[in-house]
Amino acid sequence: MWRTRAAAACVICRSLANSSCGIKRKSPLQNLHLVSRSVHHPYYPSARFQRPPLRISIQQFSSLNRLPLHKTKLLNVKHGYQSHRNFWLARLASRLLRVRYLILGSAVGGGYTAKKTYEQWKDMIPDLEDYKWIVPDFIWELDELVDIEKLLKALPDADDLAKLMPDFEKIGESLASLKGFLSPGSPGETAFRATDQGYDNDKQFKKVSDKEKIDQLQEELLRTQLKYQRMLERLEKENKELRKLVLQRDDKGIHQRKLKKSLIDMYSEVLDILSDYDASYNTQDHLPRVVVVGDQSAGKTSVLEMIAQARIFPRGSGEMMTRSPVKVTLSEGPHHVALFKDSSREFDLTKEEDLAALRNEIEIRMRNSVKEGCTVSTETISLSVKGPGLQRMVLVDLPGVISTVTSGMAPDTKETIFSISKAYMQNPNAIILCIQDGSVDAERSIVTDLVSQMDPQGKRTIFVLTKVDLAEKNVASPNRIQQIIEGKLFPMKALGYFAVVTGKGNSSESIESIKEYEEEFFQNSKLLKTSMLKAHQVTTKNLSLAVSDCFWKMVRESVEQQADAFKATRFNLETEWKNNYPRLRELDRNELFEKAKNEILDEVISLTQVTPKHWEEMLEKTLWERVSTHVIENIYLPAAQTANSGTFNTTVDIKLKQWTDKQLPNKAVEVAWETLQEEFSRFMTEKKGKEHDDIFDKLKQAVKEETIKRHKWNERAEDSLRVIQHNALEDRSISDKQQWDAAIHFMEETLQSRLKDTESVIEDMVGPDWKKRWLHWVGRTKEQNIRNETKNELEKLIKCNEDHPAYLANDEVTTVRKNLEARGVAVDPCLIKDTWHQIYRRYFLKSALSHCNLCRRGFYYYQRHFVDSELECNDIVLFWRIQRMLAITANTLRQQLTNTEVRRLEKNVKEVLEDFAEDNEKKVMLLTGKRVQLAEDLKKVREIQEKLEAFIEALHQEK
Repeated sequence: MWRTRAAAACVICRSLANSSCGIKRKSPLQNLHLVSRSVHHPYYPSARFQRPPLRISIQQFSSLNRLPLHKTKLLNVKHGYQSHRNFWLARLASRLLRVRYLILGSAVGGGYTAKKTYEQWKDMIPDLEDYKWIVPDFIWELDELVDIEKLLKALPDADDLAKLMPDFEKIGESLASLKGFLSPGSPGETAFRATDQGYDNDKQFKKVSDKEKIDQLQEELLRTQLKYQRMLERLEKENKELRKLVLQRDDKGIHQRKLKKSLIDMYSEVLDILSDYDASYNTQDHLPRVVVVGDQSAGKTSVLEMIAQARIFPRGSGEMMTRSPVKVTLSEGPHHVALFKDSSREFDLTKEEDLAALRNEIEIRMRNSVKEGCTVSTETISLSVKGPGLQRMVLVDLPGVISTVTSGMAPDTKETIFSISKAYMQNPNAIILCIQDGSVDAERSIVTDLVSQMDPQGKRTIFVLTKVDLAEKNVASPNRIQQIIEGKLFPMKALGYFAVVTGKGNSSESIESIKEYEEEFFQNSKLLKTSMLKAHQVTTKNLSLAVSDCFWKMVRESVEQQADAFKATRFNLETEWKNNYPRLRELDRNELFEKAKNEILDEVISLTQVTPKHWEEMLEKTLWERVSTHVIENIYLPAAQTANSGTFNTTVDIKLKQWTDKQLPNKAVEVAWETLQEEFSRFMTEKKGKEHDDIFDKLKQAVKEETIKRHKWNERAEDSLRVIQHNALEDRSISDKQQWDAAIHFMEETLQSRLKDTESVIEDMVGPDWKKRWLHWVGRTKEQNIRNETKNELEKLIKCNEDHPAYLANDEVTTVRKNLEARGVAVDPCLIKDTWHQIYRRYFLKSALSHCNLCRRGFYYYQRHFVDSELECNDIVLFWRIQRMLAITANTLRQQLTNTEVRRLEKNVKEVLEDFAEDNEKKVMLLTGKRVQLAEDLKKVREIQEKLEAFIEALHQEK
């Protein structure tokens, strides 16, 4: 009996040890069992001892397993021991030993189990050492902001912690009660015997199949992963709020330290400069960025919006919405805002009206960038999105790849999209985010072949399967989705494969509702429950973390190499400049424009330095050249052919009045404007000797033309000028002999000029005279001979009648024609009249000059109004009136020029220069040449290198 009880006690030790440890290995308690056996059974050798087989259900411990443990079943102990002797001393010793083993086994087994549980839980927690850079810098600086000593003082002391430890006295009492339970004759002993007797009934319990266990474990694993995911999101949300508060405090100036420019913003600036840089020196842009490519309507834009956590892109159903590349720079900030590179306006992404305005602005910029006759554009739109908790990276959303050009598209749309995609993907450091629509057949995909061509090894490609909810619903074989995610269905290779859900297809869904729907879908999805998808391969959150991690890894690996390449390029450009332009400063296009702008403004100011005398002389001379023909032909000649002085003055007054009312003021304004243009052009084009730089010639010419086009003379000037001119022409009073002589001189110059012109016309009509024919060996043409004969005949007619009128009578024409025919010269009447006009004109001008000479002594008679005098000098008075009107008009125009128009012209020049300064295309077109281009390249390369070095330094500090 004693031996039977000892054997049962050993079985209890083993079962307790196994059930407490929960692992399939020997424990110290099991090793002790052999010792206890030898002590309990000294009369039987250990070689003969048959270890009783136990049916104990032992489960592997796992933090992911929450299945209930099965009750331990003890086998019926079958032994061949003799009935023990009932010695009370032996029973006392055996019971003391049992108590020792129970205490020791419980302590060791429980401690070992606790240690193993801690280690397994610790192994389940992912290693976040590689993601240390994700945590913002301020987390590591919390010791500067938070008083740790106060926190330590606030923690409970050792006595309080001791209260949380288990009560070992109660544990001892429990062990004592257990000891009594296992004593002979106790209900415990009866229970053990009942257990031994019930061994045969153990087969009645059903076994849990392996498949059910696996299903339970997978469900438990999924629940645990989702639990940790929710915990991680909660921590990230708290971190986001804390970061937002810190950044807001920095914005308000609570802290004196200045917040540095973020690392991603520095990197984005470099990319913006590189996008404008013309790589003519074989320095290609190989800096990393995330290039988002996919078929049209595959969900590219939706994935970007989930990563940016805002619906920022234009919406469309089956329509091409992305018409140009959009570079999106994601960075962390206190507020969720977006702004364009070339604009200072911030769009608050938490407000729906700002989101609508942002989408509208992006659409407008896309359409404006598309040239006429095209569907897509290569011009990049740069957008920056900031917000708490955003993953820092630079993404480029490209137009969706199409297979067919539809109506309304340009014929080359498909090829243009392919060329744009290849241009971005051929960058060896670009990360390709390949978006595939999971709701359509995989065989319809075009982008996968394109990506596999650009990255055959898949070393920089991340594959994303969108619309997985529709795929799971529509696909007959879920294994097909598994093949896609495992990279077995497409020929392309990738670094990672992800499955995401970007909403239910409703454009009005918010980002939060899409996140909730995505989480709910994957929590209930059979794809995860059946292990077709891994937990780290789903949700846009995991995708964002993976893409950001890959992006920064690529940046760290390649940025220094790119900096070295630009450093070498800078050295080459500086050497070329020193060899070609050793004595010139390195002025880029903007600096050259500023220099030219100052020169032009100085030249405009020079207009104010022109003397009034110079202005009036130019205006008077130009105005007379413009109106002299009208005065001679339409006023003087008709009036001079009248019968008497009264008729002459009347005719002159009428014609002068008509001329003043209709033509003269407008002609005067035109002359003034032309004079101003001439002076302005003279100052603009005048070379300044050695200081003249011909690189500005095209710019100055363009500024001059645009300014003249914009300038308009004051419309009210004509009305005031008409009154002044009319008053000047009505004045017939010549006050002194000097004015009289000036009028005679003016008239003589005018008539001599007209006589010279008339002589030239007659010479062209009749040909060279006998001197030129003999000296230059030239002859007359047949028509010139006829004209010469006609001229001789008409001169005879004038000699016969010196007072002949200006027009020939018909009978006189007939007489001249018959006289010429009698000499064998056939002539047309029209030719006779045409020749007469020039002959009479010459005769009249010579007569007028002779009369003008006679009037030199006629001032005395003029003062007496030509009373008792045969001399009449009304023509002198006419020319004095014209001369005085020209002088007064010139003076009036000069005042308007210097007081008003020059200043308005200067204002127009400044406006034109300001417009040109804002128009980069205009500056590129007007400031050209090897020198300008070399300076531009040198400036760009220096700027890129400096920003790259600053970025690398900040990157090293962040490490």
